[in-house]
Amino acid sequence: MNSISWFMGNRRSLRRRMMPLLALIGLFGGLLLAWQPSASALTPRHFDELEFSPLPDIELPAYERYALPNGLVVYLLEDHELPLVSGSATFRTGTRFEPADRVGLASLTGEAMRLGGTTNLGADDLNQALEQRAASIETSIDTSDGTASFSALSEDTAAVFALFADVVQRPAFADDKIDLLRRQYSGSIARRNDDPDDITGREFRKLVYGADSPYARTMEYATLAAIDHGDIERFYQASIRPEKTILGIVGDFDSAQMKQWIADYFGDWQGTGAALDTTLPTVEQARAGVFMVSQPQLTQSYVQLGHLGGQLDYPDHAALSVMNEVLNGFSGRLFNEVRSRQGLAYLVYAYWAPRYDHPGLFIGGGQTRSEATVPFIKSTMAEIDRIRSAPITGVELAQAQDAVLNSFVFNFQSPDQTLARLIRYEYYDYPQDFVFQFQDRVRATTIAQVQTAAQAHLNPEQMVVLVVGNPAEIQPSLDSLAPNITVTPIDITIPDPPA
Repeated sequence: MNSISWFMGNRRSLRRRMMPLLALIGLFGGLLLAWQPSASALTPRHFDELEFSPLPDIELPAYERYALPNGLVVYLLEDHELPLVSGSATFRTGTRFEPADRVGLASLTGEAMRLGGTTNLGADDLNQALEQRAASIETSIDTSDGTASFSALSEDTAAVFALFADVVQRPAFADDKIDLLRRQYSGSIARRNDDPDDITGREFRKLVYGADSPYARTMEYATLAAIDHGDIERFYQASIRPEKTILGIVGDFDSAQMKQWIADYFGDWQGTGAALDTTLPTVEQARAGVFMVSQPQLTQSYVQLGHLGGQLDYPDHAALSVMNEVLNGFSGRLFNEVRSRQGLAYLVYAYWAPRYDHPGLFIGGGQTRSEATVPFIKSTMAEIDRIRSAPITGVELAQAQDAVLNSFVFNFQSPDQTLARLIRYEYYDYPQDFVFQFQDRVRATTIAQVQTAAQAHLNPEQMVVLVVGNPAEIQPSLDSLAPNITVTPIDITIPDPPA
């Protein structure tokens, strides 16, 4: 029966079900029409006369953490507001641990875990079992970790959790699905120069980290072709192991029952073979200077500038977060000066972007007209230099502190967000009260600390400036940025597939 026939056959039933709701709407509609606001409620007030109650403090909901004898760490957080349950397994792996001659292996393994079904249930049967329950299971491996997740209605938790455990522990890695992923990956390689934004971000990371760094290298036809089925099986066995996994479950469940399911489905799980070597790659800045990717078809320039950054556990992380707010946003210096006053940019930004366990980036830039490229770069660099050379104002400090603290609260709006952050802190060996330490440090940040942090971590001598655009239309040319400057061209030609 098609959807139109179904609707026609059921419209009387639908009308009967809607009648009580329509009656309520009519009742409340009449009450609303009869209500008239007071004159004072309609009087407009200036924005500085508005009063708002302070945002509530962050409070961690009650949760339980324990470990199984096989090393699997478990977090449970009950939340009975909705009849839903979701969970995730975080694996200590990542694309940064794959061999340099097989870039793409980790991503391929992560997607094939789910796509190929399990040794107990084929891909089509698995898809059907989930669709019938409006449930989902997803898997992936990113730069620094791997994840498997599920979501289900409370009433279907037992069945979906069993499927989830099957996907995690017994993926089939079906050859036809691996071939499908290969074709998709090959297509993404072929299209990777279609978007100027993608080119800019990719090539900027290569310049800062180095083209061979695990944090910047790219999958090529040759590295993809070198991956065979055995590589995928071995990477899975080395990566997806109970002693390297954190399981978190949140939602409408009974903890005693959930513990029993976890014991039943994960208690006997054991790793096979040697575990993945997760020694972190060393990170050093590779290059500095001015670089150009020629794209004659573009009518605007895409700019990124910056250098190697730091980690979230740096002592001056809070001061650098405040600095970010002073530079960015609608009230930030870059928006007001470069975009609004000088009219040099459609988009402009500059921020310190740390990572949990390896150096991140200080990255700035934006988009501008081709002929405004050099003035845009100079103006952005001038604002970066100004926050190093002169103290910010007291008003800027107060506004930035409020912005950091107020926005941070929204990372804890729901129990699943809170649980994800707790798991992340354990994964990267951060204290569970890291969020509260960060808040206290933001509140205590001073004007002098912001300037000291900027001077310590923003380094003009290490700056990489990358422009993706039409060099013929960039007037004045990039070599006018500074005396005796050399503009280095970047070749983004995609290597041909191996014969």
